[in-house]
Amino acid sequence: MKAIINGKKFDTDTAEHIANASYSGSRSDFQWWEEDFYRKRTGECFLAGRGGPMTRYAVAVDQNSRTGGSKITPLSEEEAREWLECHADAETYEQVFGAVPE
Repeated sequence: MKAIINGKKFDTDTAEHIANASYSGSRSDFQWWEEDFYRKRTGECFLAGRGGPMTRYAVAVDQNSRTGGSKITPLSEEEAREWLECHADAETYEQVFGAVPE
C-alpha cells in the first residue's frame, strides 16, 4: 500500500513492519479491522489499516451506505507510542523507542 500525505510518501513495501493488531472477528463482521504498524527509514511511523463498514476505515458509497476500506495513517510520536503500548509487547516498544527505565 502506498500513499502521499502532506507531501510525504508512505510505502509499506519499503518501510519496516513492526507490529500488527486486529479485531478478532470474521472479515464479514462490519466491525472487523486490522492494522499494521510501520516505521520509515526517516523514523516516521504510520499505520496501514483496513476494516469493515463500521470502522474508521469505512468508505461512503452513496448517501446512506458504507463499505469497508483501507488507508494509511501517519502517526505523531505520541500516537505511535500509545499504539505500541496498547497493541505490542515491551520488547517491540523498546525496539522502536529505545530502553525504558524501570
